[in-house]
Amino acid sequence: MRPKSLEELVGQDHVLGSDGVLRRALLSGSMFSCILYGPPGCGKSSIAELIKKYVDAEFYSLSGSLHGAAEIKQVLSRAQELKKYGRQTVLFIDEIHRLNKAQQDVLLSRVEDGTIILIGATTENPSFEIIAPLLSRCRVIQLKPLSQEDLIKIIERALEKDELLNRSGVEVEEGVLSQIAKEANGDARYALNTLETLIEVAQARGMKKLRLEDLATFATSKQLAYTQEDHYDLASAFIKSLRGSDPDAALYYMVKMLEGGEDPMFIARRMIILASEDIGLADPFALMMAVSAAQAVEYVGMPECALNLAEAAIYLASAPKSNSVYEALSRTKDLVEKTKEVEVPLFLRNPVTKLMRDAGYGKGYIYPHEVGGFVKRSYMPEGFENVKLYIPKDVGKESSIKKRLEQLWGKREDGSDEIDFEK
Repeated sequence: MRPKSLEELVGQDHVLGSDGVLRRALLSGSMFSCILYGPPGCGKSSIAELIKKYVDAEFYSLSGSLHGAAEIKQVLSRAQELKKYGRQTVLFIDEIHRLNKAQQDVLLSRVEDGTIILIGATTENPSFEIIAPLLSRCRVIQLKPLSQEDLIKIIERALEKDELLNRSGVEVEEGVLSQIAKEANGDARYALNTLETLIEVAQARGMKKLRLEDLATFATSKQLAYTQEDHYDLASAFIKSLRGSDPDAALYYMVKMLEGGEDPMFIARRMIILASEDIGLADPFALMMAVSAAQAVEYVGMPECALNLAEAAIYLASAPKSNSVYEALSRTKDLVEKTKEVEVPLFLRNPVTKLMRDAGYGKGYIYPHEVGGFVKRSYMPEGFENVKLYIPKDVGKESSIKKRLEQLWGKREDGSDEIDFEK
């Protein structure tokens, strides 16, 4: 069912339409090195076959999962010989992301000097999987999942042109193709395999018509794709949804991660970080909730621990937000970096020996419990008494902490009622 011409190719109009960069390159016969990046079943291998048809060059096809440096070097050696006679060589490497750094390095110089035109196909983000020098010498062509309309065209063509499907004598009820296309989620290979399986089952059972209800009985559901890029994208979306107080979006991205096979402990750890970074003292119980969820994951495991994660995610998304703890830590790190030579004040040092006591260790220290539990003084090093690193915000429980501090410290020197926390 692979297309034999550009006119037969379905989808990817943004690069293979009338003004598409790939279409212009193929029609002119002057191809360039590129990485075809897209989800499974979107047409990467089919495009490679069209390149073989339209470009006047020697064409070699390798697989990143099956071939290594030895096979690559054989093709490169052959390409160097052909170059002497003015003959171009196109090397297509499927699943190029499976080549390690050393194997990719082998390609680098020959792509650079034009010995080969490299066409790589990958479902993984090239930014993560392709070494930077090689990526800079190739153009990344991002392909999109096929639409339901595109998939229906492909499977209708299969019913019309495939001899085995035609000879089966099984009629396909209206609506079955649409449902297959919907469940395929942009993957033409899955759609065609599903159609073939359904017709084979129907034929074996002596059925003359494939109905919509048969689809649920005989077909298997498509596994949710989960690439390395999906891991980063969904984790980012999950955290930003929690931070943005959107429990619905947080649950959606969390479940997509779990359905994709993500480690539930990764999700739990991210929530523990967020509980302190984005909620902090606005609701101190948030950290306890996140830690409890992580413990529940260890105790229960999948799939039941999804309930524990969901409860924590809803709580964190609904909690008041404050990044004052994060900001306080950042200010403190900056201050420590700038004041490495500053020593601990003598009154805070522990006078363990007579020599230490004679040197003034512990002198002037007031035990708070002897004076009502609070001493109005700074414990910062000399010269930093007025530095404020933790600045509470008027959010939830944190506002009550701010008020309590104001009560303890009393009025400022200028007579106003509140502490100048910014100062």
